[in-house]
Amino acid sequence: MLDASLLLVALMAALALRPWQLLRNRKALVTQDHGDSSPLWTPLLATVVVLPWLWALPTLHQMPLQLQWSGACLVMMCLGWPLAVPALCVVGAMACVLSPGLGAEEALRLTVWHGIVPATFAMLWGALLRRWLGTKVFVYIFGRGFVGTVLSLFAAGMLSAALGHELPGVNEDLSTIARWLMAWGDAVVTGMMCAIFVAYKPEWLATWSDDLYLYGKKG
Repeated sequence: MLDASLLLVALMAALALRPWQLLRNRKALVTQDHGDSSPLWTPLLATVVVLPWLWALPTLHQMPLQLQWSGACLVMMCLGWPLAVPALCVVGAMACVLSPGLGAEEALRLTVWHGIVPATFAMLWGALLRRWLGTKVFVYIFGRGFVGTVLSLFAAGMLSAALGHELPGVNEDLSTIARWLMAWGDAVVTGMMCAIFVAYKPEWLATWSDDLYLYGKKG
């Protein structure tokens, strides 16, 4: 019931912010003019096509250690928190359909603790970084993309463990180390992708603004 409640509260809060508007127009967020079609359709479609397979992968075949990939922090940085929450809910539902070994209860837990909770932590961490360190490119890529992912995923994992969610095939004494290492693996990919997108595809990052991070415009 706790997982269902957390998912419902997050989804209602996200929908109250009308995230579908980001899919219509992003002229206020990026310097490029893309007309009425939002470039966020590309990362959104990539999320719902690729991420369900990564979430379902540990249950699709026998693995000694079923370590779970998240990707939630990268999704949040690409789509923004309001759009990332419903997208991660769709990912969890599709992962449940793709894998016969992934039941509805496990898919719900996966959606909350590997998706919504770390994405929420990453959003809050990004807000704190902007307040403490300002808007600098290095802060965005390293502070949000890398360090923020490590802290967000590890905090979500430890909170999940405190509520009794165990890692399959991992000894309880080693679960903390396993969660820490998984967070680092996710962070390396997230930080690398953020650096690439900032350089070549900034319009794929809803949390990025050329005016804010490159030119220092506050308005």
